[in-house]
Amino acid sequence: MSAAAGQGFGALILAGSRGGVDPVAAYAGVSHKALILLDGQTLLARVAQALRDAGARTIAVSVSDDAVRAAATALGLTVLDAASGPSRSVRDGIEALGTPLLVTTADHALLEPEWVSRFLADVPPHADVGALLARKDVIEAAAPGTRRTYLRFADGGWSGCNLFYFATPRSVAALDLWARVEADRKRPWRIVRRLGIGTLLRYLSGRLTLVDAIAHLGRRAGLDAAAVASPFGLAAVDVDKPADLDLVRTLVANG
Repeated sequence: MSAAAGQGFGALILAGSRGGVDPVAAYAGVSHKALILLDGQTLLARVAQALRDAGARTIAVSVSDDAVRAAATALGLTVLDAASGPSRSVRDGIEALGTPLLVTTADHALLEPEWVSRFLADVPPHADVGALLARKDVIEAAAPGTRRTYLRFADGGWSGCNLFYFATPRSVAALDLWARVEADRKRPWRIVRRLGIGTLLRYLSGRLTLVDAIAHLGRRAGLDAAAVASPFGLAAVDVDKPADLDLVRTLVANG
């Protein structure tokens, strides 16, 4: 169990923008998707409330939009200027709030306190950094027909849940790897190359599990990194596309 599971934690909500028109925000008729209304609350307010209910002692928001800045201030959140990319924004968040720090995104529309608490409880106590992921069968059982991006390993297909835990000051080293992955996101072969030839061959032959892959990447960064499996399939549903917004609206309406 992580230390934060029992003593409160700091949290950072990423609500910056890469620039240009966000198709989901445009679809919803707002300037930024953090301001989309869902069951009478903005996505930002829903995420912040879930974090508070899970025990967050301080919540900061990384923003690049004036309307989001105003909304965050009205919610009593600490406001940080978004950097040029998520990894740099997280680094700024760690500098401002310290560790342990839980990081999520403003478009995590369905976020529940139970998901956060379970994640923090399941992060190994020795880990410097942890990432929450859900397996394809778990996701599809919770949201049949949803389309997610899956990483395929020996133990199944996995999708990220937009929840990351930076447990120790050493965890900032993971951000250097994150920045390189961001830079290479349109050239996936460069990302895979970082695994090293032996691990890459295990992946190509279908013998590499997700846990082993994350642990290996952590070791290459000088860290103890852990992949945590979520039993909650909806934890992998964020609002990246208009279809995702339609899905979460339906789930909330039928909830």
